[in-house]
Amino acid sequence: MKYEHKAVEPKWQEKWEEAGVFHAVNGSDKPKYYALIEFPYPSGQGLHVGHPRPYTALDVVARKRRLQGYNVLYPIGWDAFGLPTENYAIKNHVHPAEVTKQNIARFKKQIQSLGISFDWSREFSTTDPDYYKWTQWIFLQLFKKGLAYKKEMNVNWCTSCKCVLANEEVVNGVCERCGSEVVHKVKSQWMMKITEYAQRLIDDLDLVDYPERVKAQQKNWIGRSTGAEVDFTTSTGDKLTVYTTRPDTLYGATYMVVSPEHPYLEKWEDKLQNLDAVRAYQEQAAKKSDFERTELAKEKTGVKLEGVSAVNPLTGKEIPIFISDYVLVSYGTGAIMAVPAHDTRDWEFARKFDLPIIEVVQGGNVQEEAFTDCDTGVMVNSGIFDGLTVEDAKKKITEYLEQSGIGRSKVNYKLRDWVFSRQRYWGEPIPVVYCEKCGWVPLPESELPLKLPEVESYEPTDNGESPLAHMTDWVNTTCPHCGGPAKRETDTMPQWAGSSWYFLRYMDPHNSGAFASKEALDYWSPVDWYNGGMEHTTLHLLYSRFWHKFLFDQGLVPTPDPYQKRTSHGMILGENGEKMSKSRGNVVNPDEIVSEYGADTLRLYEMFIGDFEKAAPWSNAGIKGCRRFVERYWNLQNIISREKGVRKELEGVFHKTIKKVSEDTEILKFNTAIAALMTLMNAVSEKGDITKEELRLFTILLNPFAPHITEEMWALCGLGEGLVAQQTWPEYDEEKCKDDTVEIVVQVCGKVRSRLNVSADIQKDEAIAAAKADPKISAEIAGKTVVKEIYVPGKLVNIVAK
Repeated sequence: MKYEHKAVEPKWQEKWEEAGVFHAVNGSDKPKYYALIEFPYPSGQGLHVGHPRPYTALDVVARKRRLQGYNVLYPIGWDAFGLPTENYAIKNHVHPAEVTKQNIARFKKQIQSLGISFDWSREFSTTDPDYYKWTQWIFLQLFKKGLAYKKEMNVNWCTSCKCVLANEEVVNGVCERCGSEVVHKVKSQWMMKITEYAQRLIDDLDLVDYPERVKAQQKNWIGRSTGAEVDFTTSTGDKLTVYTTRPDTLYGATYMVVSPEHPYLEKWEDKLQNLDAVRAYQEQAAKKSDFERTELAKEKTGVKLEGVSAVNPLTGKEIPIFISDYVLVSYGTGAIMAVPAHDTRDWEFARKFDLPIIEVVQGGNVQEEAFTDCDTGVMVNSGIFDGLTVEDAKKKITEYLEQSGIGRSKVNYKLRDWVFSRQRYWGEPIPVVYCEKCGWVPLPESELPLKLPEVESYEPTDNGESPLAHMTDWVNTTCPHCGGPAKRETDTMPQWAGSSWYFLRYMDPHNSGAFASKEALDYWSPVDWYNGGMEHTTLHLLYSRFWHKFLFDQGLVPTPDPYQKRTSHGMILGENGEKMSKSRGNVVNPDEIVSEYGADTLRLYEMFIGDFEKAAPWSNAGIKGCRRFVERYWNLQNIISREKGVRKELEGVFHKTIKKVSEDTEILKFNTAIAALMTLMNAVSEKGDITKEELRLFTILLNPFAPHITEEMWALCGLGEGLVAQQTWPEYDEEKCKDDTVEIVVQVCGKVRSRLNVSADIQKDEAIAAAKADPKISAEIAGKTVVKEIYVPGKLVNIVAK
């Protein structure tokens, strides 16, 4: 009988949903398990075969957990606000809400065809007013605590999307969404004070089970450093403060550099003798992204400020001040002291502008190149600090600065506050109004959700305002505080807002009185296993940890971190080994694979393709191999024997397979778990038949990977009551996993000379006798005196002979 996946798969998908077997229960007596995938963004292009890889991986875990007796929450929803939908709507003259509805319907149909055991009863979208009511509510709590604030600032501006981007959204100088040029503009923006949580975001990584590469990326992005702030006096009387991690090199500071955006440049306007050159340079710098500006290999450019200078606080010498684009206003104080002898960038700049280079840490020839390997060493040309080690000089100079009132020790972070507002339509309205008398005033919580109004045009405006700014009836309102005239904020929230807390809503998605009840939060928190892409390590993962920590501080969630365990998957590449994309013509549509080979085949293949954490190229030959395995399993129904139980000769292989599949599933080794099932299939095939009990066990083990065919086999062959999804995961006996025989290595004087298959419980004397009886070994030791005999049980015999 041929396996007809087109009839079987939809039938079981329907039955599972009817029976509600994957619906989690709030407050069950069972132990809970919360498995989570990253919020899918439903784009118009639909799924490609890379998307199901993480969904299927955690589905295998979720299905196995249910079989192990857990109350499993494995939810699904849609991260549906954001630029791609809005851009598509603008281009095709369709309302973003309509585009979103169509995209969700398509994604949902595709995902359901894969038989992923999501709890569809908890499905929601970030665009549902019932959901974004609580996104707005959380924003208001942040606002009331001073963590959401408005500020005039230099921002990244995408020239195509015509909106502001956070630093994390600018990749190699271009917009991560559309690839267009990013320039700098000064705009008034809503900001999130994520920097307030910088240290805790580092420290609390010790509380969670994340891969080291994820922890390292977060720590590097936050960029904690210790050093000192130093005040330089200037000829204008203003103090120019710098932050340095190397206060020990202060005697070597021969010039200063300020960012082209530094506020002092406006203050010093009437003192600058070369103002035109300064203005021209500022204009030029505004067109470059932070990435271009800080690129190490680029040629150093800058303008000396004529008419203003500074004084080195330790040497008392007058030093020039430059502006250069390699200094960013957003890092430290927007000004640096330059030590060309010990910094390559400063050295190149000093060479170009003919500035003094003074060695202060012994060890190199600083006239030839910067001596940068100076984390240790001895101080020179440093006055009273000469002869000190670098470590001692750091402490002593910082103490001296503090005693003299010209500096202080300081911990600094590279992390910047999160630019939160977007000048777009398709996002959550920010629930505040501006009143001339009261300033920014939050909407009363009773007025939430503040719904997105209907607009005729979603086009971004050329002046950088949101399309909502044209909606005067909506914009003009009254101040909740004083009752006077006020205007609504017309910027909307970024796509990251709704995805910063979605995992909490899944715990209690239909609650109208809170984002989730205390009982649900206490029961389900934290997420037990969260899988997502490495590309979100410094975006969503950081943002959502920050929101969660804030909610924890308000006593609204029970755990300091949202996710107990995080893993990341590798991409599935095209057959040509390149990233799948329409432009490369290498996209594989999962609908076609499901239609031709079936969802179970696709699931097995995606789990068998290679190391889950690494990228792997698609292979049509591989998919055919998995289909053959599916058919071999299907044909087992034709060789059912009348014998009972698991037969003695197959006991070992069954127990080993249960152990291997159980353990490998927990450590993302899905490929080796499937390989163990294939080995079991071969053992059964060699036997020539299978008992019902053996088929029952095989079916449960295979079920998380290939759920449809296993349900069909279960029902057809009458293997047990109910669905496979409602059975109990089999247990193994460690004793029965042991091999009857083992291969041991035989060495002579530490060199491998032979290998022997021996009984697994062989004793030392027998093992040594067997080794000596081996023709290769007896020839090797003939005529020699044996001085030592070593036996490592189950591994090796080593005979030392002279």
